[in-house]
Amino acid sequence: MRKIFLCDLYRGEIRTSQTVVSSLLQTMDAFMFFTLFSSMFLTINAFESKCPMVKCSHGGPDIRFPFRALGQQPQHCGNPGFELVCRDNTTMIHFPTYGPLVVKSISYDIRKLSLLDPKSCVHEVFLNLNLSGTPFQYYYLLKNFIYLNCSTRLSPSFDEVSCLSGSRHHVYTVESSLPIPVSCRPLKAIPIPFSYSPYLADNSFGLELTWSMPGRKDFEEQVGSCVFQSKAGPKSGCPNITLDKGKVIIF
Repeated sequence: MRKIFLCDLYRGEIRTSQTVVSSLLQTMDAFMFFTLFSSMFLTINAFESKCPMVKCSHGGPDIRFPFRALGQQPQHCGNPGFELVCRDNTTMIHFPTYGPLVVKSISYDIRKLSLLDPKSCVHEVFLNLNLSGTPFQYYYLLKNFIYLNCSTRLSPSFDEVSCLSGSRHHVYTVESSLPIPVSCRPLKAIPIPFSYSPYLADNSFGLELTWSMPGRKDFEEQVGSCVFQSKAGPKSGCPNITLDKGKVIIF
């Protein structure tokens, strides 16, 4: 018969205790995860019940945080600078440096805001829109171009911006490295996504912007909600935004 010593019993008790402790820790981890997930789920539901998603029309984009529909969603449902307006079943956003633009679509996953100019002159938008005081930036890479106001038409190798031109002045976009013709004067040097092209300048091609919320970590990236996470818990809102009101006018 095998002799059982006290040390064997002691080691067995230790192993048993370790198994019990490990099981308890696993149970606690599962409980804590369930509690945290439930809390997040309830927070999302509570937020969305007070901030229901809005559409300006059946086929219009979903309006949710950080955007909000003025007059249809409470102020806490969106961030300053992200206010949208429903006008004649059309979703609009207003920029003081230009005016209203049509919101074609909002891709929340990649943060892309697709816009259209109601006046069908995308280069008038590029020329006048100042995004420096807004939460938006152009979605695509930019290149430096110069807008020229010319008293005579240039050679056919240059495409005239027809919606900005008139009978006595002709507007062109050229790369900043090119020499300026004698009959032209520079209007503005500005980084824009593309120069004028008759194939890319009508209302079939929109403006693409992206957005950021400096100093904030989006709760949406973690749990798919429309609030951001702060140290005090899920909240909405961002610092006040100042908008520039300068505008270029062509004579």
